[in-house]
Amino acid sequence: MSRRPIVHAEMVEEHQFVSLGGYEIPVFSRWSYTTADPYAVTLSFRADRGQWVEWCFARDLLVAGLNGPSGHGDVRIRPSVSDDPDQLLMELESPDGYAVVEFGREAAARFVASTHALVPLGEESALVDVDGFIAEITKV
Repeated sequence: MSRRPIVHAEMVEEHQFVSLGGYEIPVFSRWSYTTADPYAVTLSFRADRGQWVEWCFARDLLVAGLNGPSGHGDVRIRPSVSDDPDQLLMELESPDGYAVVEFGREAAARFVASTHALVPLGEESALVDVDGFIAEITKV
């Protein structure tokens, strides 16, 4: 299941089933992007009714991962080297464990294009109030 991204004035969301390494049953997932955090995307997995496990990472990591290996550290994305070049693999690593997620390249590209429609790549800084952020974190 993958459908067109849901686009609102300040956010994009796309739902799809993904394959989680080691599990035969697909897992429901949700990609999301908001102009409130223009540099990041979030991939969430439904763990239980109403409960989601979320991974937030740089949008440009996903963009680069559409065409080649991308990422160093906790999140790595690359085109599948299997028989299906239309799939992407994402490796997620944390102190709690490691997972490999397989999802459709076309759906990911559609999601990325929708985020670019809201905030073109390279224009994220126009939405970030750096002075306000510094003032907030330096309050004593």
